Amino acid sequence: MARIAGVDLPKNKRGVIGLTYIYGIGRSTAEKILEKAGVDESKKVNDWNDDDINGIRKALSETYKVEGELRSETQLNIKRLMDIGSQRGIRHRLGLPLRGQRTKNNSRTRKGKRKTVANKKKATK
Repeated sequence: MARIAGVDLPKNKRGVIGLTYIYGIGRSTAEKILEKAGVDESKKVNDWNDDDINGIRKALSETYKVEGELRSETQLNIKRLMDIGSQRGIRHRLGLPLRGQRTKNNSRTRKGKRKTVANKKKATK
């Protein structure tokens, strides 16, 4: 089992797909990393030898931020936006969509489960 950047890659998948299990790496980045490391992208992860894994680790570490480092940078960016009080920061704080989406009907992912508000009782005469 290959362990790169603190992530156990699935053994039975192709190298390009396996690398996408690392946070911050998508398909195109995975292809570039394998090309730089000189590993065939159709080769399965369990067929990689130690030289392949070390080449991938080296190519990954010198070029890209991944996993914990990338997550912490993202969180710091969000915290900065919230601290300076920008529009995006306020939307983060309120848990609403950031990029101009309508919120009357949709955006359940950001807003969470519906909170039903009861009707006001009518006063009796």
